[in-house]
Amino acid sequence: MILRIFLFAGLVLHKLIWEIWKRKNAASLEGRVSSAPPGIWKRIVKAGKIGVLVFFLIQTLFFNVLPMSNPHPSIRLVGIILFITGLSAAIAGRINLGANWRDLEDRQVLPNQSLITTGLYSYIRHPIYSGDMLLIVGLQLALQSWLVVFALMIVVVVVRQTLAEEKLLVNAFPEYGRYCGRTKRFLPFLI
Repeated sequence: MILRIFLFAGLVLHKLIWEIWKRKNAASLEGRVSSAPPGIWKRIVKAGKIGVLVFFLIQTLFFNVLPMSNPHPSIRLVGIILFITGLSAAIAGRINLGANWRDLEDRQVLPNQSLITTGLYSYIRHPIYSGDMLLIVGLQLALQSWLVVFALMIVVVVVRQTLAEEKLLVNAFPEYGRYCGRTKRFLPFLI
């Protein structure tokens, strides 16, 4: 039960940091972002993100969903390490972006936004996505759940989103192409 509480606390910490920074940045974005009501795409994505988070929170505290039978003890340890690494990378990336961060469903670059190339961003272009993928895979391994296979399918969604974002960024920042040439997309020195 201690492990489940630890994992739950990590998920809550992740969400709290996002909400705190979102509210902190809301004041600085006032007047720069249109206040038009969100379209159907934004509503679907937001509802999906909330649904996945709620599912993970409930699974973490209460349910063994698709449990592995007789898993090797090292699977849980690897999961915990991936979870902590992913949580740390996502939080560091989010803090490093500061006011430059946008919800994935917004798909926009703001006029006063700048290209961040320091901190984790000096090694990889998408530490938040990398961190979130590691966090989810680590969570499922730590819970010894076969949902880890489904978690890996998130990689397809993340890669698709990343490619769309990079098209936006290359158009918004002339130096983005050079930045891509000296950094990796997800894992330092590898991918």
